[in-house]
Amino acid sequence: MSGSPARAHADQVRAVLQDGAAARSVVAASWRRSMTQYGLDPENHRGPWRMTEAELREARARMEPLIQLAQPSMDRLFQAVGGIGCCVLLTDRNGVPVERRGAPADDAQFRDWGLWTGTVWSEAQEGTNGIGTCIAEQRALTIHRDQHFHTRNAGLSCSTVPIFDEEGRLAAALDVSSCRADLTEGFTGLIATATGEAARRIEERNFRRAFPRARIVLADDRAPGALLAIDADDLVIGATRAARLALNITPEKLRQPLPAADVLGSGGPATDLLQAERSALQHALARAGGNVSAAAEALGISRATLHRKLRRLGLRGAN
Repeated sequence: MSGSPARAHADQVRAVLQDGAAARSVVAASWRRSMTQYGLDPENHRGPWRMTEAELREARARMEPLIQLAQPSMDRLFQAVGGIGCCVLLTDRNGVPVERRGAPADDAQFRDWGLWTGTVWSEAQEGTNGIGTCIAEQRALTIHRDQHFHTRNAGLSCSTVPIFDEEGRLAAALDVSSCRADLTEGFTGLIATATGEAARRIEERNFRRAFPRARIVLADDRAPGALLAIDADDLVIGATRAARLALNITPEKLRQPLPAADVLGSGGPATDLLQAERSALQHALARAGGNVSAAAEALGISRATLHRKLRRLGLRGAN
């Protein structure tokens, strides 16, 4: 964007902020941060800032476990969007892409735009953009073309989803970006949905890696990605960010013994979980002829733990 279109975009940014729209719009709120908090100029034509190779290696090293977990989801996502001129980026929590998928024919153009590993897309550096604003807001969003703060980025369309770690902390972001002029807002909605599904798969793989011996259950059918990790004593030992928000699970609650039944409540997933557990215990007792010690050994839990489960579920063994 150059000449009068660039000036028109910059004037639009300033007019919206003067109108006080920042309180009513995510984009306008980000524009305000870009201008007043970070001191950026929408007409600044300086190119994006790139890390040195040494800095990028350090950033990748910090992200290596998550990069490996993300490979299948990134490959699948790129298969869906790569043919329509999009690239896929996995960034760290500072907005720096550390892993990328793109078609070789598009590489030169994407590199010029800064859609490349090592480019810093934080909101403080680039103003309103998909990656930086997603990280600042810690929520999924799409920044489409002239919603960007800098006029030089107004040709981009970026759909970005945050990725949270097993402690519910922001760990990364998954982004699909395009610089095609014919990409409509309607089509970006489909891209945003696919990006969200891929990000949830990465979060789930990371969560399962963090709790390899726990049962992983869906806590709320209405909250995709709301997973709980439950140990052999039926205590919740982990929760994804979606589960923490859906069930009001605070870090303080997780530091104390937290019975799964208390968290899940009655009905729905809780009922299914208890019914499945009751059935498993009944089958183990039946195979052991009612012998609690033998059933506990077969289940891989202590005799005392099995007795607690039996009392809670109203079941009885022979000893």
